[in-house]
Amino acid sequence: MTAPASSDAPLDPTTTDAWAELEAHNLELDGSLREWFDADPQRAERFTHDAADLHVDLSKNLVTPETMRLLQQLSREVGVEARRDAMFAGAHINTTEDRAVLHTALRRPAGSSPSLEVDGQNIDEDVRGTLHRVYEFARKVHSGDWTGVTGKRIRTVVNIGIGGSDLGPVMVYEALKPLAQDGLEARFLSNIDPTDAYETTHDLDPETTLVIVASKTFTTLETLTNARLVRQWLLGALRENAGLTAEQEKEAVAKHFVAVSTALDKVQDFGIDAENAFGFWDWVGGRYSVDSAIGTVLATVLGPEVFEELLSGFHAMDEHFRTAPAEQNVPLLMGLLNVWNVNFLEAETHAVLPYSQYLHRFPAYLQQLTMESNGKAVRWDGSLATTETGEVFWGEPGTNGQHAFYQLIHQGTRVIPADFIAFATPNHALVDGEQDVHELFLANFFAQTKALAFGKTAEEVRAEGTEGPLVAAREFSGDRPTTSIMAPQLTPSVLGQLIALYEHITFVQGVVWGINSFDQWGVELGKQLANELAGAVAGDDAAISAEDPSTAGLIRYYRAHREG
Repeated sequence: MTAPASSDAPLDPTTTDAWAELEAHNLELDGSLREWFDADPQRAERFTHDAADLHVDLSKNLVTPETMRLLQQLSREVGVEARRDAMFAGAHINTTEDRAVLHTALRRPAGSSPSLEVDGQNIDEDVRGTLHRVYEFARKVHSGDWTGVTGKRIRTVVNIGIGGSDLGPVMVYEALKPLAQDGLEARFLSNIDPTDAYETTHDLDPETTLVIVASKTFTTLETLTNARLVRQWLLGALRENAGLTAEQEKEAVAKHFVAVSTALDKVQDFGIDAENAFGFWDWVGGRYSVDSAIGTVLATVLGPEVFEELLSGFHAMDEHFRTAPAEQNVPLLMGLLNVWNVNFLEAETHAVLPYSQYLHRFPAYLQQLTMESNGKAVRWDGSLATTETGEVFWGEPGTNGQHAFYQLIHQGTRVIPADFIAFATPNHALVDGEQDVHELFLANFFAQTKALAFGKTAEEVRAEGTEGPLVAAREFSGDRPTTSIMAPQLTPSVLGQLIALYEHITFVQGVVWGINSFDQWGVELGKQLANELAGAVAGDDAAISAEDPSTAGLIRYYRAHREG
């Protein structure tokens, strides 16, 4: 099958034979997970697959082998594999911006053959050239060759960005924090709320602080506002604490600020040496960019070797997605399961529940990846979507979530598919008396998916001695769909595999729905209106009066109650 041209209109999935068969199959689907497991002793084995280091059990989803066969048929009919191949080859599948989609090129190993050339550029050379510069910079910081303006070693790296320039780096840093270089830590500043800037900087030593400003165009409102605030803090503190003179201010900015940007003129206007600006390309979307120069903070604080291992994990999952047969292709199967849950089981949200405290930011990261990618009602040719699209992704680490929202997942009226993630070997093995705490932790992981799948019948409740109205309250219906993902340990490579897994899941859903998962026009209007409202918020009565009554009333309330 040849890759579709970028201008090809998406096929309406609801017009395919597979969609019609899936609708009929859904109406006829009979039985429960209890019955399906009883009838098929090989069900768990049949629905469990390995992808790189990930061990993925799909058997507790509300599907039969026939469901999966039809979903794979749907994938073929709408051309998922063809569009996947087009993406890897560098076709302009981001149609609304006429761009290639090449985040997978960011993690191709050095010396990959054949080399990847797109639009006249040798992509491998560009990527490896940038990585080399990032790694050189990181090693200077580690060795102490790079110091602040007063000659002191760098101890804290503050990453200023927002969206993909923040969520990816902070999630990876939190996940791999134990691997940070001795004497180095990272902090992250994203919110334009001035409280965030204060809390990030107020207890830092400016002489040992390095700031990375991550903005491709160097025009992002929140990022540049925060960068100016931090520059103001740093110069003021250096003047007060280290006797910085006005003549030294330019040198101080150059020694304490670097940039991830391609707008070298704006970087220089800010005071950053263009030699210390690391670029990336328009074929990298922000939410897919953590493995680009956006990860400079990670390469600096965790080290180039850790970053390379992270990239190797990404690439391992890329290769699985690119080459594994459909019936064993985990990102493909999970993406198709999500389509099944959304479009046939009418699920609206999707929980991601990592049983690892180090992954506490992973659900937040996936919120942007999935909802900015597929939260759209228009397909890539400008036509309206013919199906429900997107899912609301959310979650918290276990076991915290068990004491918060699991009640709704177990006994609520809504179908909430959930992905459970756990690791065989803990980062920190601790014992409570004679109890291995990690084993207790994983007992909860195993118990939750079992309870959600098989529930507890009224007869079982009564057999435990409960009678009357409490029987119904203590009954669990079961048949709550879950996917279990396990790996030997949370390593940089495994983390890269997890991120790439969800990137490709998101891609599969987008292709089935016919939407472009790589633009984000929906974020533009709010930013535009915020700029237009600046005068009204500052107190321009005429501008306030020109607003709608609700907005005008809220601004007047703010003006009346603002102190200081």
